[in-house]
Amino acid sequence: MTDRPIVLVTGASKGIGAATALEFARAGYDVCVNYRSDAPGAKAVMTACEATGARVHAVKADVADRSAVAEMFAVCDDALGPISCLVNNAGIIGGASSIADLDANALAATFAINLFGTVYCLQEAVIRMRTDRGGTGGAIINMSSLAATLGSPGEYVHYAASKGAIETLTIGAGKELGPFGIRVAAIRVGTTATDLHAREGNPDRPAAVAAATPLGRVSMPKDIAEAAVWLASPNAKFVSGTMLTVAGGLAP
Repeated sequence: MTDRPIVLVTGASKGIGAATALEFARAGYDVCVNYRSDAPGAKAVMTACEATGARVHAVKADVADRSAVAEMFAVCDDALGPISCLVNNAGIIGGASSIADLDANALAATFAINLFGTVYCLQEAVIRMRTDRGGTGGAIINMSSLAATLGSPGEYVHYAASKGAIETLTIGAGKELGPFGIRVAAIRVGTTATDLHAREGNPDRPAAVAAATPLGRVSMPKDIAEAAVWLASPNAKFVSGTMLTVAGGLAP
């Protein structure tokens, strides 16, 4: 074991999660890389993080499965030690759909991963972090979306609703856990240059959003990763129970 802080990043085999894991490694953290199915992606992230000098461990787990989450944290404890930071990044859009045509399975999966998975991971992190139960405190960073404030009508209202719930969770958890040394904040992410929209059947969306964004582009995964590292750092020691919008000036 070392004196380096430890972060667990969910959904870290690609996109924002991969960039976040690497940015934390560069900032001096040891990293637990969670993934659901993309083992080659997780391996590539591990290799990149290890090149910075970090200790890294990858754990396959579906965050929508409460028992799998508990096992993931136990594996991380054994491999690296108790975490001081959790980044709840794992999420899906659930496909583009109007409300009327929304498939019930897509709705259930979106909330199971985006909301329930975030709560399950937060619960396990709190067990380890609470100063009144032997922990040393820490930071929990949830990934929200600008969709929570825009509503995403005609496309992703179900996804926007799940992220609205994440923001409420962040506010409440920040108030509840602050007295026990745990800060909770969320990043309100704008459309980001990953393959997520292509995988979810809407590949033209990033270009359309970029055209409407005051800074003239969508975010890069590194933009979000750097914000996460800042929120976890002592520089953000008085930031909790709130959302940091990283969306290039695009607003409701």
